Amino acid sequence: MQSNQNCLNKIYFSLIALIFSVYSTLSVAEQKITVFAAASLTEAVTQVAADYEKEKSVQIQTSFASSSVLAKQIENGAPAEIFIAADNKWMDYLQEKNLLKPANRVALLGNHLVLITPKDKAFKVDMSKDFNFPNAFYGKLCTGETESVPVGIYAKQSLKSLNWWDTIKTRIVGTQDVRAALAFVARGECGAGIVYETDAKVSNKVETIAKFPDASHEPIIYPLALIKNASAQATDFYDYLQSAKAKAVFTKYGFSISTP
Repeated sequence: MQSNQNCLNKIYFSLIALIFSVYSTLSVAEQKITVFAAASLTEAVTQVAADYEKEKSVQIQTSFASSSVLAKQIENGAPAEIFIAADNKWMDYLQEKNLLKPANRVALLGNHLVLITPKDKAFKVDMSKDFNFPNAFYGKLCTGETESVPVGIYAKQSLKSLNWWDTIKTRIVGTQDVRAALAFVARGECGAGIVYETDAKVSNKVETIAKFPDASHEPIIYPLALIKNASAQATDFYDYLQSAKAKAVFTKYGFSISTP
């Protein structure tokens, strides 16, 4: 009789432990925040997320890619709660489809467009309409896809503004995101590249040889927004991304802070 009671007690406590384990797992899952961010934000957002995780009992899952790719994924139902794009175009795209909380959309960061070369392969360049850019270097020019990827869109605007587009467009290699363009130049597969200033700083295998005039392209703005069904935890992290602590990290990585 005592043996049966002991057996029942073991089963009872095992069930309690199992229920507690399942509850704890679900509780952690409920506290996971999913953030989609432009590829150029990889290091900065990763650090901001890590700092936040140390302060809060919450897990932040990040996904980095071109803003165009991420926007399409969100449109197709990807479980993102926060989106940071590298331009307004793709944030507008989601807003037009009623997938954002429009009242929670803000301009978070800014950046600059630069011309890079592989390390020790620099050439002289003059950011003027009279400069013969195609003859200044050998090989391909790498940047993002010029019709869809933000860095490529900005690059095309600058090349057109400087009257270089028509003579260089056949040598352009359009990549899936800015980090892919950076990698091509770092490996020497492209003689030059157009990336963001912050991306050039993360690689010791490239050189920045010039900065494109800000007036040659639309302002580089990184809008931040909450996805329509974002949780309360996501809203808290959205607020943290705009805090002084987060801004200090973004500044460390070379981003400028947008002002209202």
